[in-house]
Amino acid sequence: MKIAIIGAGISGLMSALELVEQGCSVIVFDQKSAGKAASWAGGGILSPMYPWRYDPAVNLLARHGKSLYIEWNQKLKPVSGIDFEIQETGMMIFDEADFEQGLNYAQKFQEPMQECHYLHQKQIKQINPLISTQFQHALYFPQIANIRNPRLLQSITRYLKQHPQVELIENCCIHQLNKVNGKIQSVTDQNYQHYFADHFVISTGAWSQMWSAQLDIEIPIRPIQGQMVLFKTPQNWLPSMCMNKVMYLIPRADGHVVCGSSMSNCGFDITPDARTQQSILDACFEMVPELTKYPIVKQWAGLRPSSPHGVPYIGKIPNTNNLWANFGHFRNGLCMGPASARLLRQLILNQPTLVDPALYSAERLNTDLLAMP
Repeated sequence: MKIAIIGAGISGLMSALELVEQGCSVIVFDQKSAGKAASWAGGGILSPMYPWRYDPAVNLLARHGKSLYIEWNQKLKPVSGIDFEIQETGMMIFDEADFEQGLNYAQKFQEPMQECHYLHQKQIKQINPLISTQFQHALYFPQIANIRNPRLLQSITRYLKQHPQVELIENCCIHQLNKVNGKIQSVTDQNYQHYFADHFVISTGAWSQMWSAQLDIEIPIRPIQGQMVLFKTPQNWLPSMCMNKVMYLIPRADGHVVCGSSMSNCGFDITPDARTQQSILDACFEMVPELTKYPIVKQWAGLRPSSPHGVPYIGKIPNTNNLWANFGHFRNGLCMGPASARLLRQLILNQPTLVDPALYSAERLNTDLLAMP
């Protein structure tokens, strides 16, 4: 079976991995370079940042992220030579308004990733002495990990490029779906070249709305910009991830600290904005004042694929026989990515599914437009 995947972000690349490991032949297209858009730009926290704020369907997929990435890292690293750098640093959350909800959520669901402790200032200092003394209390999630997403994407891309059953075509813009009697026969690129397959997958993230006219169905996805700042500190300088007011600090093993992230509805613009950068810095310096001593080495922005409830569309697209969706993950594409791809593979190959696929059905495209803000 041959499967064509349009879009080589984390959703498309993970889908390719899942399918090729089942013996499928896969061709993957990206309009630019594989894995270099929103998936590269994110922070890589392997949990929704405030899981109790999300639809349960989001958490149902995200809970598999850490374990699946560990499995994939063990498989891909010997071939790619690249470690995903999965770090179980834990996370502190300082939003006092969320304390009760966070503790109740952890107690109700008893998920290992969401193990939660209420900390006083002395306990905070024992775990992370760099936290400002203004924070007297925190929620602490010791098992939340982060993944170094650029390394993750490099590893997957390198693995797929050497695989005999995979063709990865970059800088190739697919602009036409050629549909006959409810079935996609082929797709056409900007040079009018046709590509044929048995099944086709749309994993085009923030750009997914572009297919609405051709499919005669409204796809309620829009780009939401998220801006990031990167510091360089000494190795293993920051002991844990930190979060307050939806702004976060993520330590990397080599001393880089990722700071983010904003939300801005500005179309497809990925130009970093000075005012937004300052708001990120203010929030991060408030949590860890000593960060002001270290240099900013990079700033950037990416485009999240916003969907009405943050629940991705995974499954067969309405009015088609062989066209599948895997898009709309909004802020949680990295942590939902492995389970989303596994579910898609199971649906395409008619296998038992790891979660109820009805929760993510692309049939929701017929109604979700009404929920767009």
